[in-house]
Amino acid sequence: MIELQKGIPLIDQHDEHGYWGGKFGGSQIAESLNYPIEELTREFEKLRYDEKFIAERDHYFKNFVGAPTPFIKLNNLTKHLGGAQIYCKLVSKATGGAHKAYNAVVHALIAKHLGKTFIGGDTGAGYAGKMLSMVSAHFGLKAKIFMGAKDIERQQINVFSMRSYGAEVVPVTSGSQTLVNAVSECMRWWTAENETAHMCVGSTVGPTIFVKICAWSTAQIAREMKKQVIAAFGEIPKDMKLINCVGGGSSAAGFWNEWMDHDNVELIGVEAGGPEGSKKHAAPLTNSSKLGVLHGSTQYVIQDSDGEIEETESISAGLDYPGVSPLHCFLKETGRARYTSATDEEAIEAFKLVSRLEGFVSPSLEPAHAFAEAIKIAPKLSKDTIICVDSCGDSAKDAQIIAQRLGYKL
Repeated sequence: MIELQKGIPLIDQHDEHGYWGGKFGGSQIAESLNYPIEELTREFEKLRYDEKFIAERDHYFKNFVGAPTPFIKLNNLTKHLGGAQIYCKLVSKATGGAHKAYNAVVHALIAKHLGKTFIGGDTGAGYAGKMLSMVSAHFGLKAKIFMGAKDIERQQINVFSMRSYGAEVVPVTSGSQTLVNAVSECMRWWTAENETAHMCVGSTVGPTIFVKICAWSTAQIAREMKKQVIAAFGEIPKDMKLINCVGGGSSAAGFWNEWMDHDNVELIGVEAGGPEGSKKHAAPLTNSSKLGVLHGSTQYVIQDSDGEIEETESISAGLDYPGVSPLHCFLKETGRARYTSATDEEAIEAFKLVSRLEGFVSPSLEPAHAFAEAIKIAPKLSKDTIICVDSCGDSAKDAQIIAQRLGYKL
């Protein structure tokens, strides 16, 4: 049985070959990428312990990203539902509207240390691309963002932002024209351009080193929230549940990072269940998907009987991915985290309810999936139970999708 090791950071619980639990992760890549991956690994493992680098990172997190983001009680939602007390980590208040800023800052700093002049990245919901474009403009790096043509159409607000920051947005028209294809194209580009270019993978997916960098970056969310929880309650609550949406898994990895050793804190990941009545979804952990290799990493992948990746479907561009981080595969296997899913319709209803009752909190379609689970379970729980939802994105980017679904005209 695979076990989680207490006292050891989650990102370091892999073996010498980069596999968590001996089977999730790794770097199954083209030979031409061996050197840049090794170079990046050496640089990151040196910088993550460098006090000067950490101080530089923290400077940008505080003064540019806006850390710490608020931790608030949702009084109206709690009263409406009854049962558990519901809190929210408003990561959507970070500069740019989402948690992706942390990963973008760290990658830009690494790129500068490596002497790279170009940086490329993938994006689905547009947040990763938007943040990378913003940070690249500040650091004087040329940015190239790969984005599925379908996602460009449904996330035009973030596409406008990327271009306004000077980034080149490359429409990816292969396959399902979503995030999975954007990551593939970005990796192909980096294979040819790695001498002068750095690649930023926008989530905790891909070869081991990209999983580690992203999770190390977004761990800022948990570091600051742990302090906020202790300040609010005087201690760690005896019964606490942390709920996060899971696509690739970057925000959940960051949100949960400081809580792995607290057995009284339940970790709940919510995947995209897709439209009600449809066989298509983006929930590999919830729907017993098989192990496969995607973007150089072994993970649970939505695939057919021949091992071909199947098309996913979700109202949320950021969760519309057929695989999932090896970190989450590992956490499921160890039993440390529980995974479930919410449908498109449940996410929309959660968005409506939270926005109407709370006002200051208006989640994008990604965290709306997490709120759907909170809304589902809160009434069944004791008032002594504390639920905290990571609202990791703001609904502004989804205005067109939500308005169309609800029959509004913009």
